[in-house]
Amino acid sequence: MLNISRQISSSRQRFLHIELMGTVVDSSNKEGSKSVLSEKKPKVVFVLGGPGSGKGTQCANIVEHFGYTHLSAGDLLRAEIKSGSKNGTMIQNMISEGIIVPSEVTIKLLEKAIMENENDKFLIDGFPRNEENRAAFESVTGIIPEFVLFFDCSEEEMEKRLLGRNQGRVDDNIETIRKRFKVFVDSSLAVIEYYNSKGKVKKIDAGKPVGEVFEAVKAAFAPAK
Repeated sequence: MLNISRQISSSRQRFLHIELMGTVVDSSNKEGSKSVLSEKKPKVVFVLGGPGSGKGTQCANIVEHFGYTHLSAGDLLRAEIKSGSKNGTMIQNMISEGIIVPSEVTIKLLEKAIMENENDKFLIDGFPRNEENRAAFESVTGIIPEFVLFFDCSEEEMEKRLLGRNQGRVDDNIETIRKRFKVFVDSSLAVIEYYNSKGKVKKIDAGKPVGEVFEAVKAAFAPAK
């Protein structure tokens, strides 16, 4: 069992966090249809952790040292919106209207990014955000992650780091940060617990200095003996 210090709401939030939505594409997944990734068979590692846990820094190190391609669903979404495409406009309108975007939309966006990249090793950062995301990803793509890299860090340390990055209205920042942490606890920990039950979680103590954290990350990516 994972030894994670947190309080989880008895009724977990089952919604998609807007920052991780994808572009509007055909998200239908008819029974018997094959994912576009069925022939490529990429190696996928999910990277999960709360805001300020250091995922971004360590993903950059993994890319440099292990040759993975880093994919952030949030970055893909923002790029699509910025492009001014029809799909980007549609997703922006959905966000503005507070409409929940289906998981399959994000998944199709990730599929497209994977297919357009010559690499066959991918870090998917910050996704799946909840159990519905996870189940949909496996159903649509047929991919089971090699493992889940979980950056475990206390709320106090993450808050300290995030506040250190920001300037200005400290009270507003604290409120926003704590809301983000609650979303992670209420939604994402269920994903970690699921994969832990499958023996696929590699937990990293992300509260340590960056160099020490990366030493633990390197051990997680070391070939099994």
